[in-house]
Amino acid sequence: MTKADVIAEIADKTGIDKADVSSTLESFFTVVKDNLADGEPIYVRGFGSFVNKKRAKKVARNISKNTSIVIDEHFIPSFKPAKIFVEQVKTNAK
Repeated sequence: MTKADVIAEIADKTGIDKADVSSTLESFFTVVKDNLADGEPIYVRGFGSFVNKKRAKKVARNISKNTSIVIDEHFIPSFKPAKIFVEQVKTNAK
């Protein structure tokens, strides 16, 4: 399912214009990205959590050049689904 499919389905279910749904969805994505960039997690009850996970410093290998590089510790965005969400997917998965 693409973002356009999501927008169309929300517009069909709510009766809201696709342009308004698109604007709202883009605003949601912007809020999530901005808050995670600032280090603030987002918790959506019944859906899940958007958090930053810390990756430790490590040594990586470039196999083609046979060299080692050091990757400093850094944060990556992560999503952890809520228990209700996980159970719904488990019971409805085909």
